[in-house]
Amino acid sequence: MKRLLTTCLLATTFTMATNSQVPTHNNHSTTPVLSEKNIDEVIKAMTLEEKAKLLVGGANNFFAANAVVGGEADLVAGAAGTSPAIPRLGIPATVLTDGPAGVRIDPTRKGTDKTYYATAFPIGSCLASTWNTELVKRVGEAIGNETKEYRCDVILGPGMNLHRNPLCGRNFEYYSEDPLLTGKIAAAYIQGVQSQGTGVSAKHFAINSQETDRTAVDERVSQRAARELYLRGFEIAVRESNPWTIMSSYNKINGQFSMGNHDLLTKILRNDWGYKGIVMTDWIGIREGLPTITEVQAGNDLMEPGQPAQVNEIIEGVKSGKLDTKLPQISRIKQPRLQSPCSNHTPKCCRGYCVTEKQRSIALEEQQH
Repeated sequence: MKRLLTTCLLATTFTMATNSQVPTHNNHSTTPVLSEKNIDEVIKAMTLEEKAKLLVGGANNFFAANAVVGGEADLVAGAAGTSPAIPRLGIPATVLTDGPAGVRIDPTRKGTDKTYYATAFPIGSCLASTWNTELVKRVGEAIGNETKEYRCDVILGPGMNLHRNPLCGRNFEYYSEDPLLTGKIAAAYIQGVQSQGTGVSAKHFAINSQETDRTAVDERVSQRAARELYLRGFEIAVRESNPWTIMSSYNKINGQFSMGNHDLLTKILRNDWGYKGIVMTDWIGIREGLPTITEVQAGNDLMEPGQPAQVNEIIEGVKSGKLDTKLPQISRIKQPRLQSPCSNHTPKCCRGYCVTEKQRSIALEEQQH
C-alpha cells in the first residue's frame, strides 16, 4: 500500500514540473532527479522517511500564533496548504489554494508593494442557476488561469454537496439540491479549470451537507439514497471530467469517518467509478478515533494540512507491517494527473498577475445571465 501511494503521488508531482527541462541525475552523484522516465528509480532512492513525508501536507506554520485554518505563508501568502518538497530528488512542493468563488489568497505580500487581488466570480449556486455548461466552463477557464498566474497548482473546489437544509452555511458554495445538475455543472467547471494546466479538488466527499458539527456529525443514509443522491453528482464529475484530486470529508457516514472509509474511497470511487487521481483529506490533521494509518489504508493519498506526527505514524505503520510496501502498482500510477507549469514556483511561470478585462467580462457575463 505504501509503495502504491508513494508512486502515485510521485507521478503526480513529476507531471506538475514538466514545463521545465530537468536532468535525470544530480551532477555530483548518482542520485536521480525526478523526470518522466525515472519515477521508479526515484522511488527506489527514497528513504522511508521521505516516502512518509510525501503523504503528509507541508503546513509547517499551521499551529503558529498568526496562522488560521487554511493559511499557508511559506510559498504563496494566504494559500490553503502545500505538499512537501524533496529537493534531494528534484521533487517540488505544490501549492493548494481555496476558492469557492475564485482564487483566495492574501492580496498583499511581504517585501513588495504589488497587490495580488483575484476576481470575485459568481458563487456556485449562481453558476448552477444558469444551466449553461458552456458558460460555466469559461468561468472555470478564467479561474484556472488565475490559479496558475498566482503561483498555485490546485484550487480546492468545486464544492459538490447537495442543498439539504437552508441553514447550511456553505450552501452558497454548492451548486444545487439536484445531483444531476450538480454533476453536470461541476464537470463543466472542472474541465475549464484543468484546461489551463491547473487542478481541482472536488469536495467534500461525501454527504457533508451541513455545517453544524460538520467535523463529527454522523450522516445516516441508505445505500440507495447515497448512490442516487449524495454520490451521484461526484460520479458524474469523475466520469466526465476526471478531477485531479478529490477531498474526503470530515463527517461520519453510518458510524464511520469518511476519511477512514475504504468502501467509499476505494471500492466506490476507484473500483466502481474508475477514478485514477489523488484523494486528499479535508483540513483537520490528526483526529481522535481515526489513526493516520487507517486514513492511508482507506484510500487517502495526501493528509492535509499535515502534521509531523502523521509522518511518524506512517513510518511506524510500515515498520509494523500495517502498511505494506510490496503491493503491486496499478495503472493509475503511471498516468499524469497534475500538470501545473508553476510547480517549481519560478519567476518565469509565476509572474505578478493583473486581472484582465477578459476575466472581468466573463465574471460580469455570468452575473447578468
